[in-house]
Amino acid sequence: MDKIVVLDFGGQYAHLIANRVRRLGVYSEIMDGETKASDLKGYKGIIMSGGPASVTAKDSVKCDPAIFKLGIPVFGICYGHQLMALFLGGEVGKGKVREYGPAIIKFTEKKEIFKDVKTSESVWMSHFDQVIKAPKGFKIIGASKDCPIVAMANYEKNLFGIQFHPEVTHTPCGMTLLENFIKKTSAKRDWNISTYIDDITAEIRKKVGDKRVFLLISGGVDSTVAFLLISKALGGEKVYGLFVDTGFMRMNERKEVEAALRKVGVKNLHVYDAGKEYFKALKGVYEPEEKRKIIGDLFLDIQAKVSDKLNLNPKEWIIAQGTIYPDTIETGGTKHADKIKTHHNRVPQIQELIKQGKVIEPLSQLYKDEVRLVGEKLGLQKDLVWRHPFPGPGLAVRTLCAKKEDYPDNVSDLEKCINLEIEKYGLKSRVLPIKSVGVQGDERTYRHPVVLFGKKNSWEILNKISTRLTNQFPDINRVLFGLSPAKIEKVGIRVSYLNLERTELLQKADKIVMDFIKTEGLLKKIWQFPTVLIPVFVGSLKTESLVLRPVCSEEAMTANFYRMPPLKLSKLVKKLSKVKGISGVFYDITNKPPGTIEWE
Repeated sequence: MDKIVVLDFGGQYAHLIANRVRRLGVYSEIMDGETKASDLKGYKGIIMSGGPASVTAKDSVKCDPAIFKLGIPVFGICYGHQLMALFLGGEVGKGKVREYGPAIIKFTEKKEIFKDVKTSESVWMSHFDQVIKAPKGFKIIGASKDCPIVAMANYEKNLFGIQFHPEVTHTPCGMTLLENFIKKTSAKRDWNISTYIDDITAEIRKKVGDKRVFLLISGGVDSTVAFLLISKALGGEKVYGLFVDTGFMRMNERKEVEAALRKVGVKNLHVYDAGKEYFKALKGVYEPEEKRKIIGDLFLDIQAKVSDKLNLNPKEWIIAQGTIYPDTIETGGTKHADKIKTHHNRVPQIQELIKQGKVIEPLSQLYKDEVRLVGEKLGLQKDLVWRHPFPGPGLAVRTLCAKKEDYPDNVSDLEKCINLEIEKYGLKSRVLPIKSVGVQGDERTYRHPVVLFGKKNSWEILNKISTRLTNQFPDINRVLFGLSPAKIEKVGIRVSYLNLERTELLQKADKIVMDFIKTEGLLKKIWQFPTVLIPVFVGSLKTESLVLRPVCSEEAMTANFYRMPPLKLSKLVKKLSKVKGISGVFYDITNKPPGTIEWE
């Protein structure tokens, strides 16, 4: 089988490149960025991924320069583009501005891998360094307003480099570029999802052997598809499912999940009510990473407790999870990747069990879109396949906590500078006294949201403003638009941690949102719709606020905020404004990057 290798330099999208190559019918593998050139001779093509570091830093990961002499086509993306320039005699330096999100580039030439692109294309950027001088023998093919060497090529040696990310769905010409590169490699197209299913079921049988499988199941598409795959490989009688109700599920979700699982054939299912245990363990906890660790560790403690109660001999059982690739990469699960946030299925206890060979994860190399393809192939009903993703820790990571106001030191100057940028749009701003998690330049950020209020501009204008602000102001990684109230005179913090009262408040709001998008026919237009409770009060009522975070995506590695029709949005806000305990409603107008889909 012909293969293309993706050299991983720690970029958030490295595995997504392999996903896209597979989608085009060619088998792809990921290898460490420092792999020796001599180990790559059997591959048809080499793609160099992005990465979180600066290529000019002494301790940054570097490739073997000999790969450029193998005579194999090489495609450098973002960090890989910069490495190619650096090793072949070009120069890399800091750009005038950081670019995170959409940008417009102009192509000056359209041939070979750039064949069939438009002269002007919208692409997805995530970088702070850039190539400032192309190597000898390279031709500059494209440029953006803030980056003069966005694309370059040495046609004679089949070496190509681009600063943007073709692998994400928000680069419309991306698949064209990858398709053209595959043609350049002459690789045969003999890989498909059926091949994957056959391979993974054989792998499951080999790894499990004569043991049985204890599956930690949530009712979401990932764990459900994992159950179906393992059952296909081993038979349903050898798979036991544990569904833990943490207390952070959506309203009525426990009953709905249990019914759905039994409908797809889950017979050995045990439901455990852990709400009281979780609220006790999380009392007084504010920091998001600490919350995630407690949630993940307690989940495993409960699994062990249930195993003991059911007399399950650990020597006869192996744990299974519906982990998908974004969980791994965001937890810093590859050698050079930066940790964005710890997922509950990637806490240290699980990592240790993985090392011991006691965990099986049949979906760990897939993205959500691929999981759905597998689900459809296995006959899973459509309403389950296309169910909105819901995080393992549930509403716990959509309920922000705070014990005091947290402003940047320069908040007054920051707001003045932001207001100068946005006053021509009839807008004003307030930096909120909390932080949320983001991802910028493949690195984790924990910074402040800024809320804009005033004139209702179009979504496209707000999108441009949001991108500009997060690129220009390092203290900001998320931009909101104030929906209610229309004017923000005063904001403050309500000291809050996770408890039953706050969870029930968010459950009510979340149900209003989910029922609304179903009724209005928006369920499939929106990939995921987190409703976030933040301990920020607006005005004199010292209650809390809601953030609406609907996004469009396919694989969760990148996302655009959903542009909800204004009349529908007004209708939704009216419904939410009636919820007792809510003083403000905001709309998250941040793409990913720089803001993660979930706030924590």
